[in-house]
Amino acid sequence: MASPSPSPSVKAQAGIGGNNPRTTLLIDKHRSYIKSLDKDTQSLDYMMTEHLRMSGVYWGLTTMNILGSLGEMDEKKVIDWVLKCQHPCGGFGGNVDHDPHILYTLSAIQILALYDKLHLLDADQIAAYISGLQLADGSFVGDEWGEVDTRFSYCAISCLSLLGRLDKIDVDRAAAYIASCKNFDGGFGCTPGGESHAGQIFCCVGALAIAGALHYVDADLLGWWLCERQVKSGGLNGRPEKLPDVCYSWWVLSSLVILDRVHWLDKDRLKAFILSCQDEERGGISDRPDDMVDVFHTFFGVAGLSLLEYPGLKHIDPAYALPVEVVQRVLSRQRQTPA
Repeated sequence: MASPSPSPSVKAQAGIGGNNPRTTLLIDKHRSYIKSLDKDTQSLDYMMTEHLRMSGVYWGLTTMNILGSLGEMDEKKVIDWVLKCQHPCGGFGGNVDHDPHILYTLSAIQILALYDKLHLLDADQIAAYISGLQLADGSFVGDEWGEVDTRFSYCAISCLSLLGRLDKIDVDRAAAYIASCKNFDGGFGCTPGGESHAGQIFCCVGALAIAGALHYVDADLLGWWLCERQVKSGGLNGRPEKLPDVCYSWWVLSSLVILDRVHWLDKDRLKAFILSCQDEERGGISDRPDDMVDVFHTFFGVAGLSLLEYPGLKHIDPAYALPVEVVQRVLSRQRQTPA
């Protein structure tokens, strides 16, 4: 049965309707916004995000790809910069001269996958770096300083899958560790006993999906918990009693798509909420209507709309967080040329 249209009261809460133009995706505005991000290098925002520039570039480029506009970006400039961020150990930093970390290693690999340039990497070198981050219990640390988090489990499994090197880690033990982080509500935390959180759930469900270990997930119980994240405005939150945030249009939706439970949500109201968070003058998407936009929420808003099959957008893979066509190309090439 089709989802009902948003009621007048829901439209009012979401800030849409009437003379508000934020009822369709402002594709040209979002393209312009993303292309403007590397021009104002003296801005406070630019300075404050120096340490995570690799992920920011991934968010922006993937958004442009979903919008069908990756060709508008300077490919050579991007690739040259990414490669400058790699360390002799194989890992990548968030920027040039920043320490290597598994989070930014994944972003670097994703960027090169977008441009079909994974052949520029020494896959065995990176695999050795990542395998060295796995602990005896199957978990992963993010870098040499030893923090353990299921985010890093996802990064490790996704990186190595894209490189065709999953056999370089103990996948069974990695999956079992993730399963040990499952809670009574079906959700997952960052470590065993940690609170269920939609972002961590994506990392755990996505990693288990890539590893072929979704049998550890209670799809109905977790699907129910995730659908309970939808609030009256149509948006989604990450935990009970929290405000909705556009980024959960990815974290929650991706898991529901993987688990084949996305039809349990009111998809029309969620689309309306995401669209209401656009800046119709500058472009970009914010966490909630009329807040300041940023590339993080712009990506997750557009990615969420892609999962909702919004017209004109490329389809994104819910586990790899890359366009489906990119994932298919990478995995197909691995089958043709075994490691």
